[in-house]
Amino acid sequence: MSLISRHLEAQGTPTVCLASARDIIAAGRPSRAVFLDYPLGHTSGRPFEPEEQTAVVRAGLEALESIDKPETIIDLAYCWPQPAWHKSEDDMDSGDEREPRGDEPVYQFEEDRLAAEAALAG
Repeated sequence: MSLISRHLEAQGTPTVCLASARDIIAAGRPSRAVFLDYPLGHTSGRPFEPEEQTAVVRAGLEALESIDKPETIIDLAYCWPQPAWHKSEDDMDSGDEREPRGDEPVYQFEEDRLAAEAALAG
């Protein structure tokens, strides 16, 4: 989503991403984004809550005008009604032994790193 957003922006089409996985959207570095701290799949609000969905989409549209710095993410202040959905990694015993996501990009191949650096250089 972030890559498509950046491509469209480079072609002159303003974009905004709605996201519910902050670390993933931040790693993708979209031109602008609105983050809703809800379970995945609910980036535009809770099901059967049209007023909330309208407000979330409206916040996204307003971000097109209000965000003036690339890679800005606006955090919306909505709360999912069941707080237990959002467990920390310490609360979960999933057996996942991977390191937490860092701020630095990680590339599978050296060619990927070189292509990304070339793209950023313009």
